[in-house]
This record gives sequence, C-alpha cells and structure tokens, in this order.
Amino acid sequence: MRTLHQGWTLTGSEFSGVPAAVPGSVHTDLLAAGLIDDPYVDGNEEGLGWIGRTPWTYECVFTWQDTGDERADLVCEGLDTVATVLVNGVEAGRAANMHRTYRLPVKHLLREGDNTLAVRFDSVYDYADERRAEAGARPGAYAEPYQFVRKMACNFGWDWGPTLVTAGIWRPIGLDSWSGTRLAEVLPTASADGRVSVRVRVEHADAPAACEVTAEVAGVRAAVVLGPGQREAVLELRVPDAALWWPRGYGEQPLYELAVRTGEHVVRRRIGFRDVSLDGDAFRLSVNGRPVFAKGFNWIPDDCFPARVTPGRLRERLDQATGAGANLLRVWGGGVYEADAFYDLADELGLLVWQDFPFACAAYPEGEPFRAEVEAEARDNVARLMGHPSLALWCGGNENHEGYWHWGWQNELDGRDWGAGYYHELLPEVLAELDPGRPYWPGSPYSGAADVDPRRAGRGTVHIWTVWNTHDYTHYAAYTPRFVAEFGFQGPPAYATVRRASSDEPLTEDSPAQKAAGGRDKLRRGLGAHLPVPETFDDWHYYTQLNQARAVVFGVERFRSLMPYCGGAVVWQLNDCWPVTSWSAVDGDGRRKPLWYGLRRAFAPRLLTFQGQEVVAVNDTDRPWVGTVELTHVTLAGDALGKESVAVRVEPRFVAGVETALRPGPGELVVARLGEERALRYGAEDPQMGYPVADFHAHAEAVAGGFEVRVAARTIVRELALFPDRLDPAATVDEQLVTLLPGESTTFRVRSERALDPVALTTHPVLRCVNERR
Repeated sequence: MRTLHQGWTLTGSEFSGVPAAVPGSVHTDLLAAGLIDDPYVDGNEEGLGWIGRTPWTYECVFTWQDTGDERADLVCEGLDTVATVLVNGVEAGRAANMHRTYRLPVKHLLREGDNTLAVRFDSVYDYADERRAEAGARPGAYAEPYQFVRKMACNFGWDWGPTLVTAGIWRPIGLDSWSGTRLAEVLPTASADGRVSVRVRVEHADAPAACEVTAEVAGVRAAVVLGPGQREAVLELRVPDAALWWPRGYGEQPLYELAVRTGEHVVRRRIGFRDVSLDGDAFRLSVNGRPVFAKGFNWIPDDCFPARVTPGRLRERLDQATGAGANLLRVWGGGVYEADAFYDLADELGLLVWQDFPFACAAYPEGEPFRAEVEAEARDNVARLMGHPSLALWCGGNENHEGYWHWGWQNELDGRDWGAGYYHELLPEVLAELDPGRPYWPGSPYSGAADVDPRRAGRGTVHIWTVWNTHDYTHYAAYTPRFVAEFGFQGPPAYATVRRASSDEPLTEDSPAQKAAGGRDKLRRGLGAHLPVPETFDDWHYYTQLNQARAVVFGVERFRSLMPYCGGAVVWQLNDCWPVTSWSAVDGDGRRKPLWYGLRRAFAPRLLTFQGQEVVAVNDTDRPWVGTVELTHVTLAGDALGKESVAVRVEPRFVAGVETALRPGPGELVVARLGEERALRYGAEDPQMGYPVADFHAHAEAVAGGFEVRVAARTIVRELALFPDRLDPAATVDEQLVTLLPGESTTFRVRSERALDPVALTTHPVLRCVNERR
C-alpha cells in the first residue's frame, strides 16, 4: 500500500491551512503549530472543549499515475470519527466509527497527475446528540454522550483522564492498487497439536475467476483452487514437532511465520502453537492444558492522542509490565483495540491479552445504526487480532452488567435496550463464526449468567472498589474471590512529572491533576492510621505514594494466597494517558511509581506473606519449594523474644500455610524467612510503633552510567526510598521501599547522565524513610 501521510493541512474554526501530521489529531496539530497551550499542563485542558464541537477538514494533494491496475482503493485504517471522505471534491465514502478500517474504491475518481484528498470531520457531539434523540436517552457513568458513537469512550473524560474529544486521521491512510484477486480476509488458528487452520476470503477486482490460494508455515505447504464462483476456503496444515508457545513464567514463546498467497498478493502473520481455555465456573485460564494464575494489569490508552504512541513507547510500557512480574494485560473497554505492534510485543514477551470489546460503564442502544457499526468493527478487529497467540480472552465490555444491576439503570431505561444483545448475542455470534477456539466472557464483573447479579460470589470475575472508595485497604482480607479483574488504590505521579505538568510555586497537594470525585480527600483519608499526618507537600507526596504501594501489595498478596481457588489478580492500572494522580503503577510521563517496585516483589514467582495468623508460601514455579520457615519475634532493636521453625514443601503452582503463635505488640515485629524470601509483620501501625529515629550511613559513589548509593542501617529503617528524579528528571533507580533491620545494608543503583550531587542523593527529600529525623 502506498501511504498518503505527507503534505496535509488542517482547517477549522478560525484556523486555516495549519500543517497537519497524519496519522495524528486536531489537538496535536494545533499544539505543534503553537495555536493552543499544552492540554497536559496546569488547567489548560479545561479551555479546549471547543475542539471536539468544531468541524475540521484535513486536506492533501498527491500525484497518481494509472499503472493499469484494475482497482485503486483508499484504505483508511482509522478515522476519528464522523467523517466524509472526498477525492477531487467527490464523496468517496463516509465513516462513523473510530474502531474500523474503511476500504473505499476510488479509481473512478482519480486523474493522472495531482489529486486532492479531503477528509471532513463533523462534530462528534452533534452526531451523538442526533443519535441520542433518535434512540432515546441512556444512562452512563459520566454526563457525556460516549455511548452514542463508536469512539474511544475515555476521550470524553474519566476518573483518571481529561475531556479531550479528538478528531483526525489517527491511523495510516493510503492507496492500494491491485488487479486480479486479493486476500480480503485471512483467519489463522494454530493449535498445540501443530495443526494450523487458515480460513481465507478472496475479493476479485473484476469478473470472478479461478485462483489458487496457498499457505505455508515451517516448511509445510497447503494449496486450494477456488472456482470462479467461490470466495472462501479453509486450508489445513500440520507442523510436526511444533514448539509450543507459553505465557511468560511457564515456558518459551516460539513464533512461526505463516505466509498466505494468491497470485502476487501475500499476507504474512506470526503465529504461535498453543491452546487456551477458560473454566468459567472458577474463572481460571489454562494454556496448553496448564492452569495459569493471572498476575496482571489493566491497560488504558497510553496517550489521549493515540497516534503519539509509537512502537518504541509500547515496548517501554510492556517491558515495564513484564519487569513488574506481570503475565497478563487486560485491554480495558473504554479505550481502543490497540495497534498491531501492541499484540506483536505481547506475543514476543509472553504476555496474555484479555481484550475487552469497546463498551464501558454505560447503557448502549442496540438499534441501527449502532448494531451495524458494532458488528462491522467486531468482524474487522477479530479478523485482525485472532492470529496472535497472546490473545487469550475476548470480553464483552467493562462494568455494563454492573451498571444495569446496581447503578439504577433499570428505572432510567424503562424497558429500553442497554447492550445485552451485543454481549449475549451479536458478539458471541461473530466469534463463533470467526474465532471459535478462543474463550469469550460477556463482561466484567460478571457471575456467569445474564440473570445473576454480577457481584454474586463464588463464580466469575469481581471488581473491588469498596477499598479506595469507602474502606481501608485491609478490607481486601474480607474477600475470597475467584478472579479479581479490577482493584487498586491511588497515588500521585513522580515528582518530576508533577513539576513538569504544574507551574505552581510551591507545589501543593492540588498541583497534580485529580479527576476522581473526592480523590484528594480519599488520598488523605486512605492514610488512616497507617502513616503519620503529612505536614508538607514532600511528606504528602512520599506518604501517599507509599500508601498506594502498601494497599495494592496487600491485595495482591491476599489474592495470591488463595491460589488455586483464586485464578488471578489484575491491578487497576499499569499506565496513564497524561500526568495525573491515579491508580497507575507507571505515571503519565512513563516514570515508575513506588507501587511498581512493590508489585515486582508481590508478583515474584515465589512469595512469602503473612495472612492472618499464617505465613503463606506461594510457589508460582514448576518446581517444589522445599525448606524451613524460620520465624523470629524481635524488638525494634533486634533483640529476640521468641522463635519458631517449621519445615514446608510447597508444590508447584500451589500454596502452603504455616500457623504461628508469635504475636508482636507495639515496638515489635515478626520476621519470617524461607530461603531467600522474607516477610515482616509489625505489632502496630507505623505511628504507634515507637520507631527510633532512623540511624544509618549513606554514601553515593559515581559509577559508569550513574551512581551507587549504599545505605547501612544501625537501627531499623522503614520503607527506605530514593527519588533521583528530583535531581534529574531522566534519572531512574533500580529499587524502592526497602526496609532494613539493624545491621543490614542495601545498594540503590541510579542511572543518570548528569553529574549529580552525591550529598543530595543521600539526604532529604531525595532519600526518605518513614522513621526519618523530622
């Protein structure tokens, strides 16, 4: 395909002829031209609502020569959203769905030499308002009409995202010239037994003619001849001794190139041999017959302007997910079907993908034109994504059954449809036709049946939001779930991110953007009895980041301790789309919060955790974990008050609990060790522990690529954290939140290209701990 990405201009409102980037969006074009302020800085977002209500036109001139091909199609991989496409002033087609690819035959509109291509975008608000007037009002979580247009819902604002309603050519656009026959659809399925089934559909440029279609993988070839009246066929291959694809932590990720040809047209896909299944009663995923405990993150669009998310940026984000120990990402239903590069990386990294269809937190109308658009986008994206071995689960959407049952929708709807026909009829029908071998679940949370409360315990998925909204994080211990698809706790972004995005001087608790209702109060209230009352912004920033890490780690450890009854813990959320206080482990500038480091320990293959009066050993490896649990009851000074030891054997992918009679009081703790793993239980919350003022020696030394900061403790040092981004926004550190007992030491490795002040690296506010001198 010849891309048409050069020479575009943008016209709309009082602006004309603004240079435009394609793929891109109106906001980023206006920003690049200096016509608007950065919506990610201060409160600038609030003054840009007019952009989403304004018609815009993209236009370019391109040259074309008739090479004799029978067809010339304009292929639009992403138009956002309500668009009319014109070639030389003549309408070539219309679009009303951000999630679809449009292929428009345009040869009859082209002329030798220069041609004009224009894409006119109407106000998405006007379109949505018209559809709402036709279909009748439907409830949603926010007072925006996102359920009335097939567009990324979180563009309209969310409790972590700004209201920046976009328009533009957001994915590639180009001309595809061809003759004879092309492969219109290639649907590959590869199984663990080495079988490959390839369903193909062909399209003829002119009169249908006989054609041969071949498929080849790993040296194995199959062919079929289609007669003039035939457009579909299935090719079957079997690769002997095919190496299996596994999720990370369970094996390797070998990938094979599949090439499908007809005439000169070739489609290439990378496939992996594996089987995936879902036990719906227990909600447990299995790959190649082996149950997998899902250690995962929810994934949201990594930018409000998705065209800015490059393959390199995706690599960084998915590396951060795997670096924290994750084996699954849930692509959340308020965003988009991600770019091909996302799923390619997941294939390579062994990250299972749970893919929501884009429905979130609203009642969706089911009449026309909505139903036709939903079916078209589902067919388009199922065909595009089904070959990826990482794709483990299709899901109908996010919190729509929850809304119907628990958010008062039934009274508001007064009998009108709300999307159930999509989740229980249309989507499973499309999947049964195109991708029958992959599990489907109608929504999340969902308890396994349309007539059952999605919150019913014992089956299916749950979302736990009592913690954060109303309850202390210790309330996670009250849950015994089958699978937790959402849970989380807020914390602010990194200091350097706040400093870049806010011009406040000095910074305050209100400086980081906050979109969650009552979020600032919940952050303060969430500190509860766990931590001292913050007196300065620096205290608030450290304590709320630390509290976020403790809260989510508490939940992860609880749910992992319930394995195999519990089949997964998927944290809300990995990433952010802009600099905001949120539930993310990686902030909007890509910086890892303390939560990320806490999760790296909580998601480790082997985990030791206190649960009630038990020490639970979690073994998520293929080998038994054999050893002796050593428990020591000590004072803060390290004096022993009691000891216990118990021999344990933890079977592969299983847990084992050891009861203890040791009960620490204020000023005391119990230390549990099993091999290299350690867990600590404190006798009281930090403000009641009576910690001594932290006494330690810290020394920073320049090394290749940065610094090493060694800290040797003379007393207990609680939750030691190093924040080098305060000195260099690009600096990173390899560890956070390290508790040292008397006599222990640790070394932080800081990467920075700057000549940092060694003294600043070892003093407040760069080096922090709970019991520091105040």
